[in-house]
Formats: sequence, C-alpha cells, structure tokens
Amino acid sequence: MKEQYSRTELLLGAEAMARLRRSRVAVFGIGGVGGYVVEALARSGVGALDLIDDDTVSLTNLNRQIIALHSTVGRPKVEVAAERVKEIDPEIQVRTYRTFYTPETAGLFDFTQYDYIVDAIDTVTGKLALVENAFRVGTPILSAMGTGNKLDPTAFVVTDISKTTMCPLARIMRKELRKRGINHLKVVYSTEQAMEPNAEMEAEILRQSAEEEPGDRGTFTRRQIPGSTAFVPAAAGLIAAGAVVRELVGKG
Repeated sequence: MKEQYSRTELLLGAEAMARLRRSRVAVFGIGGVGGYVVEALARSGVGALDLIDDDTVSLTNLNRQIIALHSTVGRPKVEVAAERVKEIDPEIQVRTYRTFYTPETAGLFDFTQYDYIVDAIDTVTGKLALVENAFRVGTPILSAMGTGNKLDPTAFVVTDISKTTMCPLARIMRKELRKRGINHLKVVYSTEQAMEPNAEMEAEILRQSAEEEPGDRGTFTRRQIPGSTAFVPAAAGLIAAGAVVRELVGKG
C-alpha cells in the first residue's frame, strides 16, 4: 500500500486497503454532500470513482462545497472534482458524466459494475430511480436525505429509512419506495428539526440569482431556497463516506 494511506492501514489493515483499491464507487450529485463524499473516498484509497452531475460551480456554492472556489466558479462540478481527486492520488481511476440522473438518463449506467453507489442528488424522481435500479441488480446504495435549513452537524446518523423522523424528504422517499415494494434503504439523515429561512432574504436571493448566477441551473426555480452552512452538508458527506468505506471492507 502507498505510504499516503499508511495511517488508514493502521486501523483497517492491509487486506482492507487492498479491497478499497479494487472497489469502484459511483457518486451521484457532486454538491455540498457529494463533494465531501468524493473527497473522503479518495483520501481513503478507493481505487475507482465515477462522478455524475450536470451542474456548474456557482457563487452560492462557496459557503459549503469543497470544490467551490472563486477560481472554479462557472466550471463543471465533475471536472473540478476529478481534478481534485487526481491531486490527491493520480492513480485513482476517475470517470465523469456531465449529466443529471433521471429516469430518462438511467440507461447510461450499468449498476452491476459498481461496488457501491452514493445518492447525493436532490430530486425525488432521480433518487427513486437510483434506488430502484440499484435494488434491481443488488448493488449496495446509501442515500443522503435533506441537509438544508439545519445547523447541528452532530445530528446526522446512518440508519434505515424506516426509522427516520423529522425529515420531509425521507418521509416522501419512504412513502414512494413502499409503493415500489422497497421497504428498506440505508440513509444518512438529520434528526434536527429544520429551521425556516428568512423570507425577505430568500426573495432577494431569487432576484439576484436570476440576474447573476452562472451555475446551479434549476436550483433557484424551487418554491423555497434552503439555507445552508459550511459544516452541515460536510458532516453528512463525511458520515456517508465513512459508512461506505466501513461496509466495503466488511466493518460496517
């Protein structure tokens, strides 16, 4: 094992590190949560990463996304993330897909090639399609629930979706998955009650974004813009990555 992973090997062992090196993980959604998932998986020694997102880095990403810098604003998120992975370890295989995952684009991906899938996208239709297709071929998947309007990074847990509370997105996903015959799904979610964003500031952000933002296509067409911080999405992403690594090496 390369020296850069020696501190991790002290905890996991050589066999586990070799298993991580042989693993291919797909991360769908390279934003506040997904960006930190990619970061942690790369630094853990996962040998192959597929990065899927059609968005570009925007100014509003600077407060929370690890790939967001003034120098990367306007650039495709998957390209920026891939460059960062290669800076961490040039030997990691990285494939990028400049597309949003939807039922219409699902055919572009063969889920049997993945050892694990991380769902860090924010549309219900896309998340449902990801979960259904992963379950169809038996590929493990972890799905990130809502992180918006939260302030407590210690409130995130990894659990089955059937045990979630306080999360509107988890409630919707749980209901829709049951309709599809899926009763269990590993998720990372927050037990914290969501806050209400400032309505006046929200309206101003909507106005400014319509005129100025070069990225985040479609983000500001929602009925509500979620507030976010530097530490909440990061915590969710790191916790999710930790769960994936532990499961890949048989310690989950």
